[in-house]
Amino acid sequence: MNAIRGRCRRWAAALFGLLLAVALGAAAQDLVPVPPLKGRVTDMTATLSREQAASLEQSLRAFEDRKGIQIAVLIVPSTRPEAVEQFALRVVEQWKLGRRKVDDGALLLVAKDDREVRLEVGYGIEGALNDVTARRLIAEVITPRFRQGDFFGGIAAGVEGMQKVLDGEALPAPSRRSRDADGFRQGWPVAFVFALMLGSVLRRALGRLPGALTVAGVLGAVAWFAIGTLATAFAVGAIGFIITLLGIGMGGHGGMHGHGGHRGGDAWSGGGGFRGGGGGFGGGGASGRW
Repeated sequence: MNAIRGRCRRWAAALFGLLLAVALGAAAQDLVPVPPLKGRVTDMTATLSREQAASLEQSLRAFEDRKGIQIAVLIVPSTRPEAVEQFALRVVEQWKLGRRKVDDGALLLVAKDDREVRLEVGYGIEGALNDVTARRLIAEVITPRFRQGDFFGGIAAGVEGMQKVLDGEALPAPSRRSRDADGFRQGWPVAFVFALMLGSVLRRALGRLPGALTVAGVLGAVAWFAIGTLATAFAVGAIGFIITLLGIGMGGHGGMHGHGGHRGGDAWSGGGGFRGGGGGFGGGGASGRW
């Protein structure tokens, strides 16, 4: 009987392994394949004309000749079912942009049907082209043009902005709206944790409404001094007020206790003979939508 049970377990394990391998293989087949690297500009959607793609290719080649930094542009219809960040990492891991041990490569990826853009930055240039700068380039330079249907203008301006930053030029001071958005992104997690930790204590000590108002005032003042924009201070204070008023927090009673293959037009890839130099990437950069 034990021998029969042992065989059944082995058969079950083998069957499970076979099913798992089939499932993983099917999932891998569903991922968008990484196109071969043949040039600095690869357009799988026929978005760019040959003249536009050639102009970008020339600009990127001249920059690489001068600085040694490899920048590539890739336009695909979609990265689904994969997130744009994971697809971009697969691309740069296969393409290996940038020089070996210098890791000075960058990828500007546009998923046109998904309305997403990703700027992937190699280890060696993360200091100059950091996440905040990459996010600003996407939000202030690239996606506004994409919203107007000017894909070549957005890509060209984004590439030019990347090159200027890597040449040591600083971006213009962010607009007030951009500062407010960045401040809110930085401030809301702190507000949430603070409200969770102290909201319930102040609510019990002062009452529901006075406690919520106190949390809002403290958080708003801290955000004002730390970030310096009134809109961010108001938004962060409002988060604390709502969380405390609703009783969300430690000991509270209100809630918490405790992509198929490529599709579309013809592919364009220029600069025959171009290849990556062995650079490494670690997920630095930024993503955005339009």
